[in-house]
Amino acid sequence: MDNLFRHLHHQAAPLCLPNAWDAGSACLIADLGAQAIATTSAGVAWSLGYRDGDVLPLDEHLACIRRIHRVIDVPLSVDMEGGYSANPATVGDTVARFMDAGAVGINLQDASAPPELLCEKIISARTAAARAGIDLYINIRTDVFARQLVATEQRVEETLKRAQAYRNAGADGIFVLGAVTVDEIRRIASGTELLLNVIAWPGLPPVSELAALGVRRVSAGSWLPQTLWAQTATLVRDFLEHGMSEPLVEQAAPYGNINALMPV
Repeated sequence: MDNLFRHLHHQAAPLCLPNAWDAGSACLIADLGAQAIATTSAGVAWSLGYRDGDVLPLDEHLACIRRIHRVIDVPLSVDMEGGYSANPATVGDTVARFMDAGAVGINLQDASAPPELLCEKIISARTAAARAGIDLYINIRTDVFARQLVATEQRVEETLKRAQAYRNAGADGIFVLGAVTVDEIRRIASGTELLLNVIAWPGLPPVSELAALGVRRVSAGSWLPQTLWAQTATLVRDFLEHGMSEPLVEQAAPYGNINALMPV
């Protein structure tokens, strides 16, 4: 699965990942034709009753990944956020546990931490992967854009500076959260050897146009669970206020279809 997942980043069209948050959503997404499953850290945390942002207990996260791995037959990549520690050695041990749970790819992020620290985590993760005999795909999320870590006119330059450091440390991909303009995406993709990952975002060009800009991977992030949350809230509010059955059943997927999707 590790070789297949790596290969999927070199197709003519970008790898499109509608991120999953539990075993059921992973089942559905895979059944609808997704070539791989990548998790959304926010969606996983919310599904288990925790806030997003390095709060979800590691053991619960690992249990979720094992459940997802059990029900799919496509490669699995896990969003590890910051890696559960500021200690690179501990991050390496944690990466090993996620690989043991079925992951052949991971996301790690710099957030507001020094990029030098993330470089050490990447080295530790790569060492753990080599020890396990897995060609782990390491995708690095940088928050230069999303957190406005530098002035607007310096965002691309700072992103490329970090990308080079992350590449030297052993990363494979760079996930630039919040990059949406054609010019910025093209400059980032052409300025680094790392494969560029962008996320669904207001103003982002359609996937059909992103390949020409150099994008190799497009993620849905937490937008799917966010949208479903809003739709569920509308249905629940209406049911509580009016008690009508019709809105609940009009667009419901057939019970038998859902049940048959789940492995025995």
